[in-house]
Amino acid sequence: MADREHDQKVAHRRSLASKLETAGWGLFFIWVGIALLADIGWGAGLFGVGIITLGAQAARKYLGLKPEGFWVGVGFLFIVGGVWELFHVQVGLMPILCVVLGLALSVFTLVGRPRDESV
Repeated sequence: MADREHDQKVAHRRSLASKLETAGWGLFFIWVGIALLADIGWGAGLFGVGIITLGAQAARKYLGLKPEGFWVGVGFLFIVGGVWELFHVQVGLMPILCVVLGLALSVFTLVGRPRDESV
């Protein structure tokens, strides 16, 4: 009986995660469409994508799902890129930040402890 309840909870969490992911992608495409139609520029566009990405991870946490560290990092990177572009920063630090984040994520994945694959 306990196994059945556990299986139902896991199935519910997977379904919730799937719906949340689909809603996030929907918001992403709506935002990209609005950004292109309004011609708001790369800075505001990237910033908006970052907000959507981090918002989806905040929603996961609020709904009792584990936030995905990769997408939190990507969301912050989008926000940094958007702010970078909005303020017209001339220093070519953005590619360096991308490389550092990519290396950090790769090393963490390869060296980090094994995770539970359940949602």
